[in-house]
Amino acid sequence: MNYGRTIFSQLMDFLSIHDFRMCVRRYNGDYKIKSFSCWDQYLSMAFAQLTYRESLRDIQACLRAAQTKLYHLGIRGKVSRNTLANANQVRDWRIYADFAQILITRARKLYAGDSFGIELDQTVYALDSTVIDLCLALFPWAEFRKRKGAIKLHTLLDLRGSIPSVVIVTHGKIHEVNILDQLIIEAGAIYIMDRGYIDFARLYAIHQAGAFFVIRAKDNFRFRRLYSQPADKSTGVQCDQIILTQNFSARKAYPAKLRRIRFFDAVNNRRLVFLTNNFTLQASTIA
Repeated sequence: MNYGRTIFSQLMDFLSIHDFRMCVRRYNGDYKIKSFSCWDQYLSMAFAQLTYRESLRDIQACLRAAQTKLYHLGIRGKVSRNTLANANQVRDWRIYADFAQILITRARKLYAGDSFGIELDQTVYALDSTVIDLCLALFPWAEFRKRKGAIKLHTLLDLRGSIPSVVIVTHGKIHEVNILDQLIIEAGAIYIMDRGYIDFARLYAIHQAGAFFVIRAKDNFRFRRLYSQPADKSTGVQCDQIILTQNFSARKAYPAKLRRIRFFDAVNNRRLVFLTNNFTLQASTIA
């Protein structure tokens, strides 16, 4: 017979229950709660995530199958589908959002010295979004297409350790570029984005905040070349140009110079064009 601790319990030891309780007290999460605390709810959902449960009924069936071991897992309350559903509905989500930020801060310190393939002193973020399909019959408020429901998950990822720094959930009809208005831009950091985030007014705001961006240019992007810089074509860089936007509205929104780098990806046989406001890094590094 195994008298040791469960693997799940050992994993949860990496979490600070003191910090979690501070988050709970901040929002009175356990007010008038007698049996199924916020910590029990968190452990139940963490167990569901780690064991790939697909529904509340699935969570209930799995945990009840190990009823005698729940105490050793750290779960003190009785787990049932209705209890979980009610807790997920009425408990303040900010408890778990604040606790997530505490964990993210600690994780970033652990991975601060790690390399992600390119040796840079700056913090590098990747910003992207994904569409999560929902059943329109169950979520009529999430209408995305005529017969399709969806929400969007916008994630700002710290590439050192692949740690999400910001996660924003919006309606499926919200365009990706609007998320730039909600980000607190970190001076000196580099933000990597796809061409869906091209908005020259917002890019200029990043530039004025002292940060850098690397973004793919659209096919119809119009520009005026000021001069070209030497490019090492053996690295795949075909040209390295200093430009100004030529379109009137784009020039008004972004009056400063830009750097345009054209790169040929021999592996995928693709030509990629990047725009950036960083004039010091090598073109191959940016590409």
